[in-house]
Amino acid sequence: MTFTDLGLSPEVLKAVGEAGYVEPTPIQAKAIPYVLMGRDILGCAQTGTGKTASFTLPMIDVLASGRARARMPRSLILEPTRELAAQVADSFEVYGKYNKLSQALLIGGSSITEQEKLLNRGVDVLIATPGRLLDLFGRGRILLADVKILVIDESDRMLDMGFIPDVERIVGLLPKIRQTLFFSATMPSEIRRLADVFLMNPKEISVSPPSSAAETVTQSLVKVSGERKDKRATLRALLQSEDVKSALIFCNRKRDVDILFRSLKKHGHSVAALHGDMAQPVRMETLEMFKNRGVELLVCSDVAARGLDLPAVSHVFNFDVPVHAEDYIHRIGRTGRAGRSGRAFTLALPEESRALASVNHLLGKPIPKFTLGDAVDRAPEDGPAKDGTARDGTARDGTAGDDAAWTEAAGPERSGRRRRGRRKPGERSHSKSAPSTARTESTEPGAVESAAPKPIATGPVAAGPITPEPVADDAVAAEAVAPHKMAPRRPAGDPPEQRARRAPKKAAKKSAGATKSFGEHTPAFMLRPVDVA
Repeated sequence: MTFTDLGLSPEVLKAVGEAGYVEPTPIQAKAIPYVLMGRDILGCAQTGTGKTASFTLPMIDVLASGRARARMPRSLILEPTRELAAQVADSFEVYGKYNKLSQALLIGGSSITEQEKLLNRGVDVLIATPGRLLDLFGRGRILLADVKILVIDESDRMLDMGFIPDVERIVGLLPKIRQTLFFSATMPSEIRRLADVFLMNPKEISVSPPSSAAETVTQSLVKVSGERKDKRATLRALLQSEDVKSALIFCNRKRDVDILFRSLKKHGHSVAALHGDMAQPVRMETLEMFKNRGVELLVCSDVAARGLDLPAVSHVFNFDVPVHAEDYIHRIGRTGRAGRSGRAFTLALPEESRALASVNHLLGKPIPKFTLGDAVDRAPEDGPAKDGTARDGTARDGTAGDDAAWTEAAGPERSGRRRRGRRKPGERSHSKSAPSTARTESTEPGAVESAAPKPIATGPVAAGPITPEPVADDAVAAEAVAPHKMAPRRPAGDPPEQRARRAPKKAAKKSAGATKSFGEHTPAFMLRPVDVA
């Protein structure tokens, strides 16, 4: 099957041919005819299978006839990140260059004045992130009453980033009669619920099992015994042992992105950093530099894990095991795209065993283990560790640590955690409400004897006066520190004579002009000395 069999216009086919594409991917071959028919679509496919072209190509033909009005876009595409939105905008420019369609890109970090000017001219295609779109709508700069086509792309990423309430609000502002295209790489239950609400009699298209990895990617697991600096050394050894042409290195936290970037740059690697705290122009410039082979390595957070079209990536390194198992599918999906082969390595410390177990459960099988060869490029300050492994995370025999030692180190972290407030069987409580038996404990022998219970006499009681038994000094001391009985409770209220005696004093304070405090007490910050020098 070719693109000519899908019913696309000659203008679109010409642009697709000039882009170098001849045969559609499975998701494109199944989705494009139904989009041209006006049906709602629920599409689920792996990353790198061409989901973006599956809705951009038919949308160009559908919107070719008609005219946009000022501040009233004819179609709306929602993306979770700025990079994804910019990539979709580039796709419309490539495939729609022979069609006179206007578009606007509404993302944060860009001039809102320029975006307002584009909206005032009228746009056919509006590509936006939820935050900036709601910002402009709140200012009255955009109307959504004329939207005919709604596309929600990477909906599972929207869910992870907390954008679903914003998406529900935006959908509530759209006309009821519209065409909705819903695409996702994974299909959790929450996404299924949203699809039932947003879509009307949709055509469900799934070209691969949900939450499955691409077959073109070779996955490997490297277990590292030690600390994070050992993991950095192991990564450097992998970079030298593998034929890395272009690689993405994912970290869970932005702080770790900066630390790893400085470490790799210190050791002479061609590397750049990318995360959400960077300014938007810097992020776009870094991506362009990486696409044009300006740098070999890109250390990034999950902002680069979804939907970015980076076809030349040969390797993906998970420096941290992702917290959400679905992110693993998206990360390794940056390589092995468009039929190419790729390699994905995951570096795991013992404390990441829980996250690793979640990933294995999602895949349905464990990630194959990788044995690292002899250590390469060991830093001068790296020496043998105390546990018998090198500072690069490899064992003295060249493997990435002993698997049994790694499992033993991961065990206490998994089984030793318990809920706060629960005691193990036989554990002594240290709360204040427990009997204070610990106060009677002493190193003196007498204290031990006095603490033992005395036998109760069971024979007949002799008549006559009872002589008290002598009490040891330790027992007296223990009785002295024992908790006292509560005093009898005083009845509520004071007698009338006491209230009468206090009345003149209160009146004197009021007449003296006493300062009134905030409520019943003076705030602590008013009592602190203030240094005004």
